[in-house]
Amino acid sequence: MTTNDVAGPTRMIGAKKRLPPEVSILAVLIGIALVFEILGWILVGDSFLMNKQRLSIIILQVSVIGIIAVGVTQVIITGGVDLSSGSVVGLVAMVAASLAQTSVNPRAVYPSLTDISPVFAILVGLAVGLLAGWVNGFIIAKTKIPPFIATLGMMVSARGLAKWYTQGQPVALLSDEFTWFGKSFDVFGFPLPLPVIIFLLVAVVFHVALGYTRYGKFTYAIGANPQAARVSGINIGNHLIKVYAIAGLLSGLAGVVTAARAASGQPNMGVAYELDAIAAAVIGGTSLSGGVGRISGTLIGTIILGVLTSGFTFLKVGAYYQEIIKGMIIVAAVIIDQQRQNRRKKA
Repeated sequence: MTTNDVAGPTRMIGAKKRLPPEVSILAVLIGIALVFEILGWILVGDSFLMNKQRLSIIILQVSVIGIIAVGVTQVIITGGVDLSSGSVVGLVAMVAASLAQTSVNPRAVYPSLTDISPVFAILVGLAVGLLAGWVNGFIIAKTKIPPFIATLGMMVSARGLAKWYTQGQPVALLSDEFTWFGKSFDVFGFPLPLPVIIFLLVAVVFHVALGYTRYGKFTYAIGANPQAARVSGINIGNHLIKVYAIAGLLSGLAGVVTAARAASGQPNMGVAYELDAIAAAVIGGTSLSGGVGRISGTLIGTIILGVLTSGFTFLKVGAYYQEIIKGMIIVAAVIIDQQRQNRRKKA
C-alpha cells in the first residue's frame, strides 16, 4: 500500500469530522438559552423559553438589527466597516414616515402628499438608504480613504439630516397601510411579526448571493486578498460601491420597518444600531480582517444578542450591567476571531 493510499482515507476522515463553523455558534446559542432557563427557575421561579410572548419579542427585537447585520456582514467580508447604518435608519424612518401620513394630521410634513400609497413612502425610503450606501462606497473606492472615516462621516451627516428634516420634531399619524409592515400575525398559535419574515427573506437572499453567485465570489476575494483580486480582473472599486450600496439599501429597509413598527418617525431612531449589527456579524463568525463570514452565522449571532438582552431583562439585570456584559462578549468574540486568524496563518 502506498503513502497516498493511506493519506487519502485519512483526509476523508478529517473532512468528515470537520463541521461547519455555524455549528459551534449554534451550540453557544443553545448553551446561553439553557443557562437563562436554569437561572430563571432558580432566581425568578419561571421559565425563560416556555413563553410564546417572550420568544416573539426576542425575534421581533432582533429583526431590524438582523436586516442591518446582513448588509454589514458583506461590508466586513470585503475588509471594510459601516458605522453609518444606525443613522441611515433614523434618516430613512423620518423620510418614509413623512410620506405615509394621513390627512387627519393638521401638521403633516407634506399636506399635499397625505393618504397616498405606502408603496411610494417605502420606495423613497429605500432610495434614500441606497443613496447613502452608494455615497459611502463611492468615497471609499475613489478617494481610497479608510472605510472607518468615510462611514463615520456619513453617520454624523445622516443623523444631522434626520434632525434637520423636521427640525427635530417627530412624525406621527401614519396610515394603517404603512404600519401594517410592523404588525404581527398568528401562525399556529404563535405571534409572528412581519419584520421577522422580512429579515429571514433578506437573510436567505444574501446567503444565496454570497455563496452561489459571482457577486459573492468577488466579495470574498476582495476581503481575502485585494491584490490577488485586482490581478484576477476584479474591478475592486466598482464592486465595493455595490457592496456599500446594498448595505445602505438594507439599512433603508430597516428604517422603513422601524417607522412602521413604531407608527412614527423620530430623529433618534437607530442610535447605536450599527454597533449591534457589527457585534452580531462578529459573534456569528465574520472576521474583521475580511474574507471570512457567512449570513447563516450572522443570523445566529443576531439571535444570540436578542437572547442575551431578553434574558438579562428576564432576570432583572440592570440596563447598565447589560451593556457592560454585552461589551465583554463582543471583545471576547474579537479575541477568538484574532486567535482563529493567527492559527490559520501559521497553518
